[in-house]
Amino acid sequence: MSARRTALVVAPGRGTYGKGELGSIARFHGQRFADLIANFDAQRRERGQPTVTELDGAERFSVATHMRGDVAAPLIYAATILDFLSIDREAFDVVAIAGNSMGWYSALACGGAVSVEDGFRISNAMGLNSQTHGPGGQILLQVVDDDWRPVPGLREKLLGVVADIGSRPGHALALSIDLAGMLVLAGNEEGLAALLAEAPPTPGRDPLRLAGHGPFHTPLMFGSSDKAKAELPHSLFHCPGLPLVDGRGHIWRRHASDPAMLWDYSFGHQILAPYDFALSVQVAVKEYAPDVIILPGPGDTLGGAIAQSLIGIGWQDIASKADFAARQATDPVLLSMGRAEQRALATGME
Repeated sequence: MSARRTALVVAPGRGTYGKGELGSIARFHGQRFADLIANFDAQRRERGQPTVTELDGAERFSVATHMRGDVAAPLIYAATILDFLSIDREAFDVVAIAGNSMGWYSALACGGAVSVEDGFRISNAMGLNSQTHGPGGQILLQVVDDDWRPVPGLREKLLGVVADIGSRPGHALALSIDLAGMLVLAGNEEGLAALLAEAPPTPGRDPLRLAGHGPFHTPLMFGSSDKAKAELPHSLFHCPGLPLVDGRGHIWRRHASDPAMLWDYSFGHQILAPYDFALSVQVAVKEYAPDVIILPGPGDTLGGAIAQSLIGIGWQDIASKADFAARQATDPVLLSMGRAEQRALATGME
């Protein structure tokens, strides 16, 4: 039997459970993980919320329903953690966990810092808490060209505009998430309006206002942070069994991290300060040198940001979109479980 390959697992965040993912939890996991799904459903039912089974089994995908924070968060968590539990451990040795934004709460459970059931409790609560914030939202802008190479000077110019707008009276605007090739900027309505009016030209898509998103990862989320700390106690947290790389690029090492500090980060800094997803991936691959990166579902939209993070440091000589595509075609470095052929490789099941 061949030796196991090492793997970094990256948990996706908001916006990944879409129309194409409807029904995927039941389809992939309904039989094998029926007891866990029943636990998730019971937690929702106790709070008077529609269950995961009901939401995943809806006749049609509803943007108004399925994209709402209190619905999206538990669906994404359920899909992610059940995919994680489906990884073929005979083929892959998971050496570290990272996550994007809300995916941090999935990462906590993947890494053993909280139980799978408590991870659902946290994600479900944070789906509700994410709607407790000051007025505002997020805008997504691209800062790389069609080959995923940085446009010279664009990132610096854009962040300069953001800093200028954020310093004006009545305007709140700041970096929310660094996705390598894209930046998510968040603020109040005045700050967002000024950004749309003053942002320099960017390649690819026009600046995109993310529907249903609050001003995540900024001080405007103080209500969410306060509510999380009041509702979700320290006792849910343990020392992780796998290394966790957070949104600062900080590593929470296995068997050597303070659960109370991890709790404080998860419901403080993680909510109120920028989330540097690109740095988390870059630190993880430098520190643990995984053979592959596994992206659990739902969906595979985070794959581009992972690839762009690798391009940013020239990981294994991957310096462009073309390089990444060529590598994927011959010896995939990224296994997205939202893609059937790559899912089969990750799970060992055809």
